[in-house]
Amino acid sequence: MDRLQEIADRLTGVGGIVGVCLGGSRARGAHRPDSDFDLGLYYRPPLDTAALRSLAAELTGEAVDVTEPGGWGPWVNGGAWLTVDGAHVDWIYRDLDRVYGIWEECRAGRFEVGAQAGHPLGVYSHAYVGEVALGRVLADPGGELRALRQETCHYPDALREALIANARWEAPFILACARKGAARGDAFYVAGCLFRAVGLLVHALHAQAACWALNEKGAVRAAGELPGAPPDFAARAHELFALSGTDPDALTAALDAAEGLAAEVCGRLMS
Repeated sequence: MDRLQEIADRLTGVGGIVGVCLGGSRARGAHRPDSDFDLGLYYRPPLDTAALRSLAAELTGEAVDVTEPGGWGPWVNGGAWLTVDGAHVDWIYRDLDRVYGIWEECRAGRFEVGAQAGHPLGVYSHAYVGEVALGRVLADPGGELRALRQETCHYPDALREALIANARWEAPFILACARKGAARGDAFYVAGCLFRAVGLLVHALHAQAACWALNEKGAVRAAGELPGAPPDFAARAHELFALSGTDPDALTAALDAAEGLAAEVCGRLMS
């Protein structure tokens, strides 16, 4: 998009914004022609949202709903959806000092999973770091984003070990919990447990390969392409969700397949 750099440069003139990074599929070269342009607005409070509204209105030719920080929840904590020259451009806030703090936690082997609208698996805190590592810095007057990106290109060993250890105990545990639901024909609960278990395996496989996993979209397919994944991982994982009704035997069969897949993945994970 020809105007993207211009938009990024103008955003850094807004009070509080330290830098702007292109993220999502556009940054990774995995986009489709109709993919959005996700711009991470890295800021330090106070953020001048009035200036952002003025700029958004100028770029789009209409009033735009620009949130205050926290307007979309605790993790995807605000921004705006714009249409500029016919293209969808999303502004997504990121508190830069919070990103630095999470980076320190990652290097110590600590992470958390937070509830967030639009993220059924939850937001894994290290996604904040992965966004910088995989993003493309567009505007960074003080050089902070580029310096942080250079640091985060190295996936911390401690984080790798923590995510693998978490998957090794929690995936079998939640599948065992699901057995009670299967016996009662509770397809809702079983499906939730299956989703959680596969998510754990996906994050562990990414960690083993020292690859940042950002969210659930396309995560199973991406995990299946990693060198440590079992053969046909993606196909086998997706088949788990082809549940037909509430028959306890069918639900139990799905859990049998899930436990087999989890055991195979965990057997391949490094200590």
